[in-house]
Amino acid sequence: MTRQELFAWCMDQYGTEPEYPWKDRNAVLRHKDNKKWYGVILETGKNKLGLPGDGTAEILNVKCDPVLAASCRTQPGFFPAWHMNKEKWLSILLNEPELDAAIKNLLALSFDLTSPSSRPQHSK
Repeated sequence: MTRQELFAWCMDQYGTEPEYPWKDRNAVLRHKDNKKWYGVILETGKNKLGLPGDGTAEILNVKCDPVLAASCRTQPGFFPAWHMNKEKWLSILLNEPELDAAIKNLLALSFDLTSPSSRPQHSK
């Protein structure tokens, strides 16, 4: 999945567009209501991910259950979160078609994990 395909999918699913807070190609996907991030698209050096070759790679950071994140990191294309809490966030390599379904599923999970709580507020 390319960044543009990812952005189109997020628009269709959640009605959100990428924001560019750092004035570069790195983008944030956030909830409309609580403004929390549910995805971050970053460019980083391949060497920082332990990938062979020079140049950069595009990754998607998503919030994830720690047990699921640990399991995913044992598979190719998944990494400890780049510039995020490595226990609760996961980085996924973009532009790898075999990861497209996982990206959608994990992005949906991240969206749910960062959504406002649906539990009723207790009064004191």
